[in-house]
Amino acid sequence: MTRQLNYKHWALLIGPFLALYTLRPVLPDWAITPPKSCLAGCANIEGMIPFVDWVNIVINFLRKYEIFGVFTFRDVTRGISNAIEVPLEFTESLLHNGFSDVGIEPIAWVILVGLAAIFGWYLKGWRLALLGGGCFFYLALFSKRGIWDLSMQTLSAISVSAPLAGIIGLSLGIWAAKNKRVEQALWPILNVLQSLPHFSYLVLVAIFFGVGSKAGVIATIVFAFPPMTRLTLLGIKGISSEIREAGTMAGCTPRQMLFKVELPAARPELMLGVNQVIMQCLAMVVIASFIGQSGLGHDLLTRLQRLAIGQALEVGIAVVFIAIALDRFSQAMAAKEPVHLRHGAFWIRHPYMSAAIGLIAVTVVLSFVTPYVVRFPQHLTISTSTIWDAIVDYITFHFYGPLGLFRDAFLVYFLIPIRTFITSIPWLAVIALVTYLGWRMGGWKSALIVVSFVLFIATSGYWVRAMITVYMVFVSLIMCALIGIPLGIWASRRTWSTRLVQNLCDTFQTFPSFIYLLPVVMLFQINDVSAIFAIIIYALIPITRYTIFGLNNVPQHIIEAAATSGCTENQILWKVRMPIAFPEIVLGLNQTLMFGLFMVMIAGFIGTVDLSQEIFRALSFNDGGKGLVIGLCVAFIGLTADRLLVEWAENRKRMYGIV
Repeated sequence: MTRQLNYKHWALLIGPFLALYTLRPVLPDWAITPPKSCLAGCANIEGMIPFVDWVNIVINFLRKYEIFGVFTFRDVTRGISNAIEVPLEFTESLLHNGFSDVGIEPIAWVILVGLAAIFGWYLKGWRLALLGGGCFFYLALFSKRGIWDLSMQTLSAISVSAPLAGIIGLSLGIWAAKNKRVEQALWPILNVLQSLPHFSYLVLVAIFFGVGSKAGVIATIVFAFPPMTRLTLLGIKGISSEIREAGTMAGCTPRQMLFKVELPAARPELMLGVNQVIMQCLAMVVIASFIGQSGLGHDLLTRLQRLAIGQALEVGIAVVFIAIALDRFSQAMAAKEPVHLRHGAFWIRHPYMSAAIGLIAVTVVLSFVTPYVVRFPQHLTISTSTIWDAIVDYITFHFYGPLGLFRDAFLVYFLIPIRTFITSIPWLAVIALVTYLGWRMGGWKSALIVVSFVLFIATSGYWVRAMITVYMVFVSLIMCALIGIPLGIWASRRTWSTRLVQNLCDTFQTFPSFIYLLPVVMLFQINDVSAIFAIIIYALIPITRYTIFGLNNVPQHIIEAAATSGCTENQILWKVRMPIAFPEIVLGLNQTLMFGLFMVMIAGFIGTVDLSQEIFRALSFNDGGKGLVIGLCVAFIGLTADRLLVEWAENRKRMYGIV
């Protein structure tokens, strides 16, 4: 039975914790930092339990053991990699390289821009047509440095990875919805997969599937299918019994029930899954450049490494425009309702398809007249990198002093004291704290789950790095709460402000995570302050969104009752709306924390000394065991906080009678 934390419980919790922290100078070293292992026979032991060595033993076994004396597991994975190369070569030829053996050029830029505009018009009218066509036209116009070709390479990878991830996720979701045991086995796997940092996938993929674009596509598929699986499962399980009974009464077979009743009824969740798959693919395609994925991500990574901020921003804007176009298209697909065809000729019944066919026909004819309809004229292309470089130089010259002063003060007087405090907490005190919180929030089952997560981190040998990661996420979480909750409160007061902030959240959420490194590096150079602010910008979205959602979904009759009793607007906000919306705000903090963890791993690219640095080392040395163990440490930090915050939110909902 769960119990609420009152003042007495908080005192009981904090008292022993502070006592252990105060006694730190007299405690033995093993009580402050987890000791190393005394186990014999394991090389390069990192912690009390040699998880890294064990995982590497399994990896080496899979690489070398011949199944039936014929092939190894690695041979199977390389076969999958070669199979992926077939559709990838086709899409690259279609969009980028052309079919040189038959003398066919890649799809003309005019066709792609026009098809994007026509598709947008079909989905949601002229505004989306203008947005979609404009985003693709930008890729052609601002292509002096080859952005168009790089964008086509990126789109060719997404064209392969997104459908395959969607099919795998849909199939697993259906299987889990139809089989309770599969659902029970799959759910924790999905939780771990969605909590693992991006780079943990890359290490294992590089070992078993090699490097290059095909390996990048495979890593993208593995990263992108879990949200589709989860949403498919939730969509089918959430179908009302009345709908199923209607299908049964109509005499549907199990196959007809699935394809004619259940999947159409779960369409909103399925289309949301498609949106998530596309955005996850785009995010991972950029990160997969670390294992050789060509395209915009590789170019962005190269320019960041050279600190060519202006050129990196130019490439980043191209990534953002692709993300915005794909996100808006997938959202419009989810919202679009089926329509009946009009009577008449083909062009009347299918006006958008007719427009697309006409566009392709006209472009083919014009290609014999001028090559510029196939390839955008190079002398007309534009580059914005010099503009961005000038802005960077201006900021550096005029604001270097104030920005440097703020950066140093923020680092010395705020970040370093917090980091020192968190990293010096005895690990036994953390174990006790997490155990007590788990017990108070969700009983002994919850306590055992969260303490097992923390014990894995403690015994793995990466405790200090993990606590630095916790410090960065904690600081970012506090800053996001201080900014996002007031912003959400302000936005919830009026319809126009709600719409404005939600549109901004939608837009910023489409940005791939690497993009957030560019402005902070430009302002603060490479240090912890840059990493913290990149995390804040990226993770601010969910807490703002959930605050707006929670405040706007307080039952109207409760607000009317408070107004009738004479409460002022501020009293209604703080005495009624905020307490009832508090569970949603807590869930927003949970999502903010998960976003922060993901961004901490990305921020390791600019020099942090937490778990992300160890993952980069594992990637550099192709150390699969180390990459997976560290990835699990990151995932378990997130899952521990997720478990505690969700239990807390559920308890608050029960207390207010919301559930």
